[in-house]
Amino acid sequence: MKYQVQENCLTIFLPNELDHHNAEEIRKTADELIETHQIKCVIFDFANTNFMDSSGIGVIMGRYKLIYLLGGEVWAVHANERMKKILTMSGVTRIIQIYEEEELV
Repeated sequence: MKYQVQENCLTIFLPNELDHHNAEEIRKTADELIETHQIKCVIFDFANTNFMDSSGIGVIMGRYKLIYLLGGEVWAVHANERMKKILTMSGVTRIIQIYEEEELV
């Protein structure tokens, strides 16, 4: 996994498969970066992601709860149609924004 911190914003570049095998590592690293860099914005980049199970949903929901308490926001970017469908069906789209590339410019 790759992480990028710019000012108070953390971008998490998600792997091809976001599942129970890597969810705990993402969770630990993200929480550590959020705490040490006083992060107010978390962006989940789905550009390379083709699979996500309930563990992945848990990672997103957990970071949302943490960032919400800090007065921040959570976004998803570069989600393909399959990932958008999973995010919608799981209810995640009710609490986080999904942005298309042109919307970020």
